[in-house]
Amino acid sequence: MEHPKDIGDRSALAIAIALQGIGYAVYLPFGENTRADFVIDDGTRLARVQCKTGRLRNGVVHFKTCSSYAHHSNPASVARDYIGQVDYFAVYCPETSGIYLLPIDEARNGQRLRIKYARDYGIGRVTCTRPIPYSDLGRVDEGVG
Repeated sequence: MEHPKDIGDRSALAIAIALQGIGYAVYLPFGENTRADFVIDDGTRLARVQCKTGRLRNGVVHFKTCSSYAHHSNPASVARDYIGQVDYFAVYCPETSGIYLLPIDEARNGQRLRIKYARDYGIGRVTCTRPIPYSDLGRVDEGVG
């Protein structure tokens, strides 16, 4: 089974590619414990972005609008929202290769958001798969000429 951090990193990579492809400059905050995954710049304004991996269920892209702290031994709360801490959710759905950019104000507090009209938020498509280890590719004879 693939580690959730690897899945999230791949989603963030796909999202960064799509954001840059539509003209945003993409900046990475330093450190692992920041609430925003990216800061984006459209030339006039900076905005904070939280990346999420969406899952396709019955034709609808679902994603979590809160961070879960249930795995901590003594969490102050089990879930924590992003209100006031980010401006957008950027969602990558591996099943559709779709990237969606959604203002946080349009997300429901503490609930999963269903994007029923993905076309309203879609910014592109990126296929980002798990790499194939070199050892799984078989033997390739390489020559230097």
